[in-house]
Amino acid sequence: MSRPRPQDHLLRWGARTLGSMPPAVLRSVNGSPIVIDGNTLHPAVQTSLRVMNDSPGAHFERLPLDEARAHIELEAWTFAGSIRLAQREDITIPTRAGGVRGRVYQARLDRPSPGTIVYFHGGGWVLGSIDSADAACRTLAKSTGMTVVSVEYRLAPENPFPEGLEDCIDAFRWVRDTASRHGGMAATVGVGGESAGGNVAAVTSIVTRDDAEGAPAFQILFCPVTDLSRKHRSYELFADGFFLTEAQMDWYAAHYLRGGGRADDPLVSPLLTEDLAGLAPAYVAVSGFDVLRDEGIAYARRLEDAGVDTTLVTHTGQIHGFFNACGALKDARDAVTEAGTWALGRLSARADGARR
Repeated sequence: MSRPRPQDHLLRWGARTLGSMPPAVLRSVNGSPIVIDGNTLHPAVQTSLRVMNDSPGAHFERLPLDEARAHIELEAWTFAGSIRLAQREDITIPTRAGGVRGRVYQARLDRPSPGTIVYFHGGGWVLGSIDSADAACRTLAKSTGMTVVSVEYRLAPENPFPEGLEDCIDAFRWVRDTASRHGGMAATVGVGGESAGGNVAAVTSIVTRDDAEGAPAFQILFCPVTDLSRKHRSYELFADGFFLTEAQMDWYAAHYLRGGGRADDPLVSPLLTEDLAGLAPAYVAVSGFDVLRDEGIAYARRLEDAGVDTTLVTHTGQIHGFFNACGALKDARDAVTEAGTWALGRLSARADGARR
């Protein structure tokens, strides 16, 4: 992103101040709480939305593409944190198309890593980068001690489906096959991602399920896109005004599929995959106020029905993408940390089973 302006620093300070205010104080400012489908919007989020919905970028799908991308980067920076780590290294990850940027996060270098997370950023396959995912990746690395490898896959519309997905599949396989470079082992490499990143993480888990070299050890899916073939009920409930809108999802899908991809292709909509048996343990986290809520829940249930070890968490008072607000919102830090702790638990259980 470009160098932040003074007013951008002010917004970042305001976001952190808002996130630290007592809920009772925020409720007095907000007035009546917003309650939909039995869920009450978090008071800090309710206050933030009042500001965000009035900003020029609230409907970024109407902006030129470069401006929309800049808006998302600035928004992510506004709510991000700056957790200190032992190492944050930019690398190039080889892929079938040449290579993509990556970033390696390690909280400490004086002991072996308990595992590795190959992380895919959100942004509807059109926006986002390793920079916009920086806060979540830092939090995962710091809270778990695992190595995090963030992947900057190619974006649509310049690189429509399946090009970005192929980058993600290749990146997982490369990290798995070279895990020892960063103190890890192939058997402890998992995948994770948010929104569109959750989509490609889920699809990567499916595509690599039968790899002789090893499938993902786990999958962390934050508010994933799982079904572009239809709009679930949560689209009706949260079509506009709760950060991610129905219009933006339509815009994302049109860009992603412009190369001839189909919404009913299971590689686009993993919920439509016929057989989900044998996939890696899955942590599916959804937000209560999100157009993608119901398809995320539906995917978790399909995984459970297929016998996959699945944990479903609903953050009832949150909106789409709040996982990136680790610098401003304690609930975001806690949510990301909880997912990382779950992954450590699954790796530990796997190691215990291998020893028996």
